[in-house]
Amino acid sequence: MLDITNKWALITGASRGVGKEVARAMAKKGCNLILHSRRKENTGAIAAELSNTNVKILQVEAELSDIPKVKELALEAERLSGGLDILYNNAAMMTQYRPDIYSAHEDEYMKSFTINTIAPIMLCNIIIPKMIERGFGRVINVSSGIKDEPQLMPYAASKAALDKYVYDMTPHLKGTGVLMNLMDPGWLRTDLGGPNAPNAVESVIPGALVAVLLTDGTCGKFFHAQDYRQDSVTV
Repeated sequence: MLDITNKWALITGASRGVGKEVARAMAKKGCNLILHSRRKENTGAIAAELSNTNVKILQVEAELSDIPKVKELALEAERLSGGLDILYNNAAMMTQYRPDIYSAHEDEYMKSFTINTIAPIMLCNIIIPKMIERGFGRVINVSSGIKDEPQLMPYAASKAALDKYVYDMTPHLKGTGVLMNLMDPGWLRTDLGGPNAPNAVESVIPGALVAVLLTDGTCGKFFHAQDYRQDSVTV
């Protein structure tokens, strides 16, 4: 298991849900964090909570539907950290559930693909080459196990496109020291998953960290966080 003490991680969407749980878990392992949200005040609570730990906590803001701002975010995170070791692309948005499966508006597809696919890809495309130069990196792109739900097709299709990026890009990372993988948190009771989801958000740990802590060279794998769930936090 990789020791991430004093390494630097950027976590997008860190103000709540999976991002907040990942931030807590990584801080416990001694990792310095750059917490992203649309506004810095959104990560104020988790930053304050983690301020009593022995790690450095920084906050950044960027609207992920604004791709120029996404690119600025990547460069700012690199500058603040002196070189990112871990990129955790967690932030995402879900569009309206539509019983009429043919009724999703093109704007829903555009926004879903911009935030859920293009934004994380742009972060990867800027940060991964710098990781390769340094000979080390861990990239986790949060995906989804959603299937057979055309009522949520803009979300599902955008996540499938992100998966394709990872699968096709990772063979080119062989021997670089950089590993990129996918993580499905499962259906959780979060703002995105809703109150009727079967799993508590806390159940995403420790599974959400598996791809962070790899030392065996695994790259391009789809990890299911619920496969690693602890019985005490499953419901």
